[in-house]
Amino acid sequence: MRTSTVRRASVRRASTAVALAASAVLAAAVPAFAHVTVQPGTATQGAWTAVAFRVPDESDTASTTRLEVNLPTDHPVASVSIQPVPGWTATAEKSKLATPLKTDDGDEITEAVTKITWTADATGKIGPGQFQDFKVSLGPLPTDTDRLVFKALQTYDDGTVVRWIEESKDGQAEPQHPAPTLALTKADAGTSADAHGMTASPAAPVAAAAAEPSDDDPTARTLGVIGLVVGVVGAALGVLGLRRRPSA
Repeated sequence: MRTSTVRRASVRRASTAVALAASAVLAAAVPAFAHVTVQPGTATQGAWTAVAFRVPDESDTASTTRLEVNLPTDHPVASVSIQPVPGWTATAEKSKLATPLKTDDGDEITEAVTKITWTADATGKIGPGQFQDFKVSLGPLPTDTDRLVFKALQTYDDGTVVRWIEESKDGQAEPQHPAPTLALTKADAGTSADAHGMTASPAAPVAAAAAEPSDDDPTARTLGVIGLVVGVVGAALGVLGLRRRPSA
C-alpha cells in the first residue's frame, strides 16, 4: 500500500512539472508571434531590398483596420515604393530632410518618405488569428548605421491602438512592444552602383524588389515551440514509465 501511495505521489509531482514546463515554453513563445515585424529581418547596407511589415491580429474579438509605419528620419531612404494590398489604401507622407541625400552623380535629394499609412476597407480587415503582409521596396539603404527602426502603430476596430515603438537594446530583455527593426550588414566586395548612381547590390533593384520575405515567420516558430513541448511531455512520460516498472 505504501509503495502504491508513493508511486501516485511521484506521478502527480512529475505531471505537475511537465505542465509547468509546457506552460513556461508556450508563455515564452507568445511574444514571438504577436509582434509587428520586418520580414526578412536583415539586408545589406547600400543595397536595394524588398521587405514586408508582417502584422498579426492578437485580439480575440477585434480586427486590425489601420497600420502606420514611421521610417527613420535620422537615416532616411531615398526611394520607397509600396506594393498594393487588396482591401487596403496606402498613403505615403514625405518630409524635408535636415541633411539632403547625395547621389554619386552629385544630385541632391531634399525630401523622403517618412511615414506610410495603410487603411482597410470593409473587406480588408485583419481578423483575430490572422495576419497580413504589407510589402515595401526600399533603397538604397544607408551605409552609416547597422539597423533601421520602424516605429509602428496598429489600430483595431474597437478603438484600441498598440504602439510598437520600443527599441531593443543589446544585452537587455526584449521590450513588451518592440519596434520592427531591420538589421543592416556590411556590403561585400561585389557591391556596385546602380544606373542612377546609387549604391546597390549586383542584382538590385530588380531582383531584390521581386524577392519574397523570409519564411522565418511566426507560424514556423510556433510549430517549433509545439514540437519542443511534445518532446518535453514525451520525455517526462518515459521517465514515469521507468519509475513505475516493478523491480525484479
